[in-house]
Amino acid sequence: MAIKNIFDEVKRLSGDIENLTVDDLLAEQGANPDLLVLDLRELQERVDLGTIPGSKHVPRGMLEFWADPSSPYYRDFFAEDKRIVVFCAGGGRSVFATLALTEMGYGNVAHVAEGFRGWKDAGQPVEQLAETSKWIRRPE
Repeated sequence: MAIKNIFDEVKRLSGDIENLTVDDLLAEQGANPDLLVLDLRELQERVDLGTIPGSKHVPRGMLEFWADPSSPYYRDFFAEDKRIVVFCAGGGRSVFATLALTEMGYGNVAHVAEGFRGWKDAGQPVEQLAETSKWIRRPE
């Protein structure tokens, strides 16, 4: 059996989920103060590059554990009825995360197809974390 091309798989699976543009996210942020925006990138990506202001960090590897109310790792910012928008760097990891949350029972989940890269390229504000994070790169 041949190994699947991950980029082809992301493209195929994105047809099964709600894909937002940066403009769509901006509109939702303006209309819904309870919108939960999740940054799925690795911690160092967030610290090095910044993030979408107001987003919560949920590393992709912990998403299901943090989203499950029966898990000892559960984070109480998750709510079954809350609108959730996830993003990663370029829209790949967020496809899988959107599917995972939907399969878990979260009914109102979408992802930013352009990812954080699209947010920055659109000239949107970036929350810088390097100054305040205890997780910074130290010179060797």
